[in-house]
Amino acid sequence: MTDSPVRYELQDRVALITLDDGKANAVSHEVAAGLHDALERAEKEADAVVLIGRPGRFSAGFDLATMASGNDNARELLRVGAEVAIQINGLTKPVVAACTGHALAMGAILLLAADVRIGAEGPFKIGLNEVAIGIPMPRFVVELGLGVINPTELNAAIGLATLYDPEGAVQAGFLDQVVPAEELQATAVATAAELAERLHADSFAATRQVLRGDQIERATAALVTDVANFEIDLQS
Repeated sequence: MTDSPVRYELQDRVALITLDDGKANAVSHEVAAGLHDALERAEKEADAVVLIGRPGRFSAGFDLATMASGNDNARELLRVGAEVAIQINGLTKPVVAACTGHALAMGAILLLAADVRIGAEGPFKIGLNEVAIGIPMPRFVVELGLGVINPTELNAAIGLATLYDPEGAVQAGFLDQVVPAEELQATAVATAAELAERLHADSFAATRQVLRGDQIERATAALVTDVANFEIDLQS
């Protein structure tokens, strides 16, 4: 592991972005900035992107120490984290999320933002647990989730803070498929490479705007209100 919790590697046409802080892969200001910079670089030099976590941990969500240090700090972390999710959702390259393990709260939001979500087999928890731990669900998350989460699971996933194992996450919509953990990175990179080869880059970018332009505008507008009104009461 390098000193940075976010690593970037270009493999032919695929940008491999690895999130690994050696711990729970919580989204801090440093992680959000690293992801932003890596995605900006991928926009310029790659044709597809893989976002992968460390073994057993995709992301445990926002850094709770920052979230608990005052509402102003919590609001600013919400803003920068949300902007990364919206950036992924609007990227002009296809994004494959390789869910290496637990993906909670902001970790699950990153999954919702991707085009293809492949998970590792294992005893992992995936979902939006914000309501259970004292964090009100921001509207921008609902905007990202509406087109991804199975409509029959929408209230359970967002309103009732339901957590899923990987197979259940496929049924709910957080994942598209599950593979053995040792095959995850190779499968994700191969999937991204196939998308880069098969899809016309300019047509993909134009269609991305048609499919998601309005959604991204709504999510971005909602984030302003989300941040202004954000107050938390973290539960142990």
